[in-house]
Amino acid sequence: MVIKKWSSEELGIDIEVDYDKCVGAGECVDSCPTDVYEIEDGKAVVVDIEECVECCACVDACPEGAIKHSSC
Repeated sequence: MVIKKWSSEELGIDIEVDYDKCVGAGECVDSCPTDVYEIEDGKAVVVDIEECVECCACVDACPEGAIKHSSC
């Protein structure tokens, strides 16, 4: 199992992406209002966790359930 984790001490949040589930659909990128995500090499990556507004749109949008967010 390959799970990538990003954390923000300042915001007190963690985001995990299960790379075994992520198919790179890009729904997280499209749904995020603050451009936290990008698709790199066919997988979702968190490029700017400090911009996260904890709206949980990414978790809801992922068709494979690959994203876990500590606030959601």
